[in-house]
Amino acid sequence: MILQQLLTLAVECILISVSSQSSPQQRRCAYHVTDKGDVYTTAGNVSGSVQLCKNTQCCVGYYVVIDGRPKADVLACDKVEKRCTDTTCKAQVFRNVRTSSALQHDLCTATSPGAKTARDESQHASSYYKDETMTTALISIGILLALGLLIVAIQSRNFFTVKNKNSRSLDTYDFSLLRSHRKKEPSDIDATDVELQQVLCRGNFATVWLGTHQESRVAVKVFPASCKRKFTAEKEIYELPLMRHGGIVHFLGTARKPCGDSWLIVLQLAENGSLRTFLRENSVDWTSSLKLCLSLSQGLAYLHSDLHRHDAHKPPVAHGDLSSSNVLVRADGACVLCDFGCSAILHSFSGCHRQSDTTSPLNLIQWGTLRYMSPELLEGSVDLHNKWYLMHADVYSLALLLWEIWMCCSDFSHGGDAPPRHQLPYESELGANVSIESLILRVCHMGMRPYIPQHWEALSQGSALEEILTDSWDSEPDARLSAQCVADRLVSLQSYHNVPVKHLKASICVATA
Repeated sequence: MILQQLLTLAVECILISVSSQSSPQQRRCAYHVTDKGDVYTTAGNVSGSVQLCKNTQCCVGYYVVIDGRPKADVLACDKVEKRCTDTTCKAQVFRNVRTSSALQHDLCTATSPGAKTARDESQHASSYYKDETMTTALISIGILLALGLLIVAIQSRNFFTVKNKNSRSLDTYDFSLLRSHRKKEPSDIDATDVELQQVLCRGNFATVWLGTHQESRVAVKVFPASCKRKFTAEKEIYELPLMRHGGIVHFLGTARKPCGDSWLIVLQLAENGSLRTFLRENSVDWTSSLKLCLSLSQGLAYLHSDLHRHDAHKPPVAHGDLSSSNVLVRADGACVLCDFGCSAILHSFSGCHRQSDTTSPLNLIQWGTLRYMSPELLEGSVDLHNKWYLMHADVYSLALLLWEIWMCCSDFSHGGDAPPRHQLPYESELGANVSIESLILRVCHMGMRPYIPQHWEALSQGSALEEILTDSWDSEPDARLSAQCVADRLVSLQSYHNVPVKHLKASICVATA
């Protein structure tokens, strides 16, 4: 927008320059008066036989006819502003003894009207100004072309700078930020090409199957006909432009069974299943736990981002139901986000945002995973005028997931203790089955959070981990870190090893307001 304004201003300046050069502000007229006290001396500054006009663009000449020949009586600038009748010298009788003319060319009255030399000089002056105007116009066009090329070069440089910056911040583990198509392409696939083999898990609204599609193993989420609204809501998120990212499960398409009694979402298979299952069945060290945490936070940061690439736009999306059951682990040990049935698309960042028609805070409280809900959602004290509140709630859930991963880290075991058992957030305090009343009392009224082991202080990264958690699950939503800030802090921990050095601070990152 600024470049366009500058270009417009430059064009205006050049047009003004052309206009001012092709139409001089002050006319130069031949000067000769028989009566030295004539009032024409006040019509402009006189220098020898030339007068520079003050109030007009017209030169006038009055001639006395003696013996049939005109003799100059007055040659000067016109006394008052007027529109010249013509650009050629036209004589007319004035007071029965003199002829007059009014012309628009410099020094146009230097010769008698009707004389060949006068016409030649007038044509010469006109040709001179036409040539000068043409030269100025060509120079101006050249300047415009050069300015346009400069603007294109600056825009291209800014585009690639932003692209490279986004790649560095979001793709630390070589997560390829693949370009989506400029226009949304149909995602429908033939249901007859999808084969369901065995059930992987069952949820409130859908069942996830292991299946095959085009000879590849895939995960197939099957929605019954009664849950078509949930299917449509999740399909809308997956089909957003620019949603292809290493931290988000790869969407392959949707299908409908021929009998019409179910709807399918086909996804790339994450071989290690859900994060909850992975942590229960595997021991993770510091390096693998950091990869889980970093890929998880980078995926959420990308989901929250507002992206414009070419003519494609991905609006910010709040997940709305982050839990270890709704995060998958790929074969390479990186996390990917999935299950967008409670997600909200933030279509506008000016004023109140509009959520997806199938999503509201009530949906989030009713169907979200209870133990991962933020204090403001549990209490129902959400500020609907705060366009960031759903993202702040996601960051709170992210903090609980980071805690869940680090509590399973074998390198964080105290002394010779056995590898820690997987625990859900608040499980040790409130048990495996929590109620909303117990959570509100502990999380909202008492301000308590999951227990952080005291022996973490002896770890080189211990204080940094604690700061990330406390800054992300703060009671005040606006005080929490952004998902991108969490990812940036985790990147700074990649060089840390398990050397017990105390009080090593994390990199500073300001929370989003």
